[in-house]
Order: sequence, then C-alpha cells, then structure tokens
Amino acid sequence: MNRRDGSLQKLMQFLASGRYPPQSRLPPERELAQMLGVSRSGLREGLEMLEAEERIWRHVGKGTFVGPRPLEAARGMDFVSAATSPEEVLEVRMLFEPLIARQAAMRATSAEIENMWRLQEKSEGARDVKAWELWDGTLHRAVAQAAHNKLLLALFDAFNAIRGQAAWVRLRQAALRHERLIIYRQQHRAYVAAIAARDPALAEQAMRLHIRTVWSNLLGRERDQSSALDIGRDRTKRLTRDP
Repeated sequence: MNRRDGSLQKLMQFLASGRYPPQSRLPPERELAQMLGVSRSGLREGLEMLEAEERIWRHVGKGTFVGPRPLEAARGMDFVSAATSPEEVLEVRMLFEPLIARQAAMRATSAEIENMWRLQEKSEGARDVKAWELWDGTLHRAVAQAAHNKLLLALFDAFNAIRGQAAWVRLRQAALRHERLIIYRQQHRAYVAAIAARDPALAEQAMRLHIRTVWSNLLGRERDQSSALDIGRDRTKRLTRDP
C-alpha cells in the first residue's frame, strides 16, 4: 500500500470512529498527522480525496470540517449564482486562474506537483462525465492550493462553489463532448507540465488557453478553437513527463 492510500485508509477509519461528528472541526494538519502516524504530505493527499468525495469540507482560515458543506453556505451560493451570468464567472476565472497557475509554478512543493500529476492521470482515466467533473475540479483546486496564497484560494473557492451548482453542472455536461475532452486533457497536461518545469509565464499562458477554450465551448463562441488544439498538442509534446 502506498503512502497516499495508507493515509486515506487511516483517515476514513478515523472519521468512521465517530469521534468527530458531522460539521465538527478536525484538528490542525500537524496534530492530525501525528495522531494518525502519517506524513503531512500524505495527509493532505488523503484530505483532498475526501473533500472531492464531499466527506469533509474546508473553510480558509477556519479549518477542516466533517461532512458535506452546510446548507447555509449552499443557499448563499444559490443566491449568488442566480444573480451571476456564466460569462461573469468565466471572466473571473480568466482573471484569476492564469495568475494562480503562475504562482503555483513558483511556489508548489514537489509533493504538490506529484499530486497534480496524479489528479491529471485520474481525470485522464475518467470513464463518465461525473468522474471527469470530480477530478477536473479537484485538479484545478490543487493548483490553487499550490499557489500558497490564502486570498487567491478563497476567491477560487468562491467562484468554484458557483460552478458546483446544479444549473452550472448541467451547462458543462451539455457542452462536454469526446473531442472537447481530448483538448481539455491535453491542456491539463500542458499547464501541469509548465508548473512542474517551474515556468511561470508558460503556466500562466497554458491556463489562460484552457479557460479560453472552456469559455468558447460553454458559451458557443468561436475563440480560436482549432488553434487551441494545435497549441495544446505542441505544449504537451514539449512539456509532459516522460512515461
């Protein structure tokens, strides 16, 4: 059993013990790692998996909590989502996610980069739309965490929560086609590779291309779609890891 799976198994057993009921706050990472006898990097990977499965949720500056995000937060996002257009959210993503990728290229730890590759491989292997949505969202958040900027992470979580609303999920799923998934996977490899290569400018450029492509597909606009595929393929060849 590898480090990640061992940490995840211990976390699941810890939560199943009932010591921490739903919506209670877990101990800080350092303390929790000591309690479980796992490394902090392994613990983070396990927590990311549990968060993707909605077994825990996090609030920047407050901690990690057991169970899914409470309804009060969801209602707040419903209100914001109802008053926000898809184009507005994509504008915010275009402003912030390339900057986040740039910061991640400068600040990500080796463990965080390894985790991005793992998540990218999980998204590559997704066999249905639901699995793709899970790993795609988890990968983007891993990049945001690797930027090591609490304010940027809080902003990311705010607009990412809107993307998790039912209407947004339906919009993305309706626009998700096989040929588009091929492009998205290539672009994921390109921006993760740029981060791993410690190339801030290329990481920013690769993420901007990715968000622009998503924008085009969601809103039905022609935004250099053919060149997006060509550039994505070229960057993937230059930057992706050797097998």
